[in-house]
Amino acid sequence: MKVLDLQCPDGHRFEGWFASADEFESQLSRRLVECPICGATQISRLPSAPRLNLSGATGTPAIPDAGDWQARVMRAVREVIEKTENVGDRFAEEARRIHYNEAPARGIRGVASAEDTRSLVEEGIDVLPLPIPAALKGPLQ
Repeated sequence: MKVLDLQCPDGHRFEGWFASADEFESQLSRRLVECPICGATQISRLPSAPRLNLSGATGTPAIPDAGDWQARVMRAVREVIEKTENVGDRFAEEARRIHYNEAPARGIRGVASAEDTRSLVEEGIDVLPLPIPAALKGPLQ
């Protein structure tokens, strides 16, 4: 099993696991390798070093890299998706119904225009813009 460090044109770094380097090249040429953040299929392989497991090693703790940060963001977005109801383009309407106790209180997500978002904030309704990466728009795996 080959674990490769990969990157899309937007600079998102991620790992890919392949049976061999040839299998990676084959999947890459068929555009089957895609960025889990933005869905881009123009992927490049990054230079990588062997990983060492130095159990019990002491010293300065490692500083989290961009990959760690991206993984934490993806976990948080997945959790939001799992714990909220998708109300689609009815977001502003449903947020108001919940705020004014006309609908049961629950976590929701959906789509709202910039104007609708401003109106919600002016009414004292908390909203958080959260772009959903393309890889998460389909079914969760």
